[in-house]
Amino acid sequence: MFLSTPQIVAQRIEGQAPVSTFLAVSALVSAALALAAFYTFGTLTGPVLVFAAIVMIAAYGLIQSYPHPVLGLCNVVTLLRAAMVAFLIGAVLVPGVSVWVVFGLAVAAFALDGIDGWLARRAGLVSDFGARFDMETDAGLGAVISLWLLASGTTGPEILLLGFMRYAFLGASFIWPALQAPLPDAFRRKAICVVQITALIVLIFPLTPQVLVLPVTVCAVLLLGWSFLVDILWLARRAA
Repeated sequence: MFLSTPQIVAQRIEGQAPVSTFLAVSALVSAALALAAFYTFGTLTGPVLVFAAIVMIAAYGLIQSYPHPVLGLCNVVTLLRAAMVAFLIGAVLVPGVSVWVVFGLAVAAFALDGIDGWLARRAGLVSDFGARFDMETDAGLGAVISLWLLASGTTGPEILLLGFMRYAFLGASFIWPALQAPLPDAFRRKAICVVQITALIVLIFPLTPQVLVLPVTVCAVLLLGWSFLVDILWLARRAA
């Protein structure tokens, strides 16, 4: 069946509506982020540039694969979480920021995790884009917290294993294409992600005894490494 011109125009407008809303909300969030970063760090360059990159990548994902006619509050919540991650970049780049500021923002970003998924299910707006946006925001939060822990001298370089294991996996996938295959949903993966971020937040907490830093780091790294190993072995068997 051929579509009439009005139907084609309607479909194009419907497809562009989530992106237009996303960019409009992103502009407002970016302005708030710039003010907060300038007030806290004396500069807005790092956080704003990181957030701009996140917005561009996410907008591309919306255009390519988002199936719903509206953006939904679920994706706005994830966008706010991404802005918090971008803000924390400033704490890595500018030494001397209060650890309580870093801790509070990390807790807020983590507390909002899961709310976006619940909102998506409640509104019937579940999508691969939303799940990926949420997952990459989690990964970014873990990476930035680990960088801050290293930069502040709270931990040694071993903390980067906890924050950057996903990015190492993604890098390895370019060398070993079998790792690029989709993985089935697994509660294990989600649970260990929670353990990962919880461990990082425990390490940020100013009242955490120094004697616990290494054990918490090692246990979380081992659990995360085991989870990735399970996925790698599954992908390897599938490709064989």
